[in-house]
Amino acid sequence: MPDNLSAVANFLFEAGTLKHSARTGWWMAGVRTPETVAEHSWRTSLIASVIAKLEGADPARAALFAVWHDTGETRTGDVNYLGKKYTDGEADPRDIAADQTTSMPEAVAELVTEVIGAYEDRDTLEAICARDADKLECMLQGIEYRSQGYENAQRWIDNSRGRITTKSGQALADAILETGSLDWLRAALGER
Repeated sequence: MPDNLSAVANFLFEAGTLKHSARTGWWMAGVRTPETVAEHSWRTSLIASVIAKLEGADPARAALFAVWHDTGETRTGDVNYLGKKYTDGEADPRDIAADQTTSMPEAVAELVTEVIGAYEDRDTLEAICARDADKLECMLQGIEYRSQGYENAQRWIDNSRGRITTKSGQALADAILETGSLDWLRAALGER
């Protein structure tokens, strides 16, 4: 058992802050209490596994990329697209992961930095599926917010749909756009 698990424990507490970190772009759409980064990452990982399976990639690896993809936001916060326009260059998630894993056991540090690097490089099908899942989750969330009366969420729906690149991700996006956000409940209850 490695001696320096306190660095891992510290990271796990740090990661927990994402459960309280709002996705700030939704404020521009008028959403008063938007989803958190952790909520976004959870559903993104589910979507990534589905897209990966449909694309013939490794669903578990795609989900792993997706669940880790925003962990750097513990250090930077969720900077929306408009905010990025005014920064002196976006922080590289690889650099953040290297800082976060300082003093961790080597095997754990390698895992984290490899996962973040592979996601950012997007040179594997799993990483591409995870990125598509990130966009598809934003589209889904936009549809849910729009159904709650936030009309301005349509911009996020349209922009997210336009950024999906895999055939399976695009087909799933089209199916989602044709499905009501409560159709699942109606089907589960046997309603028409």
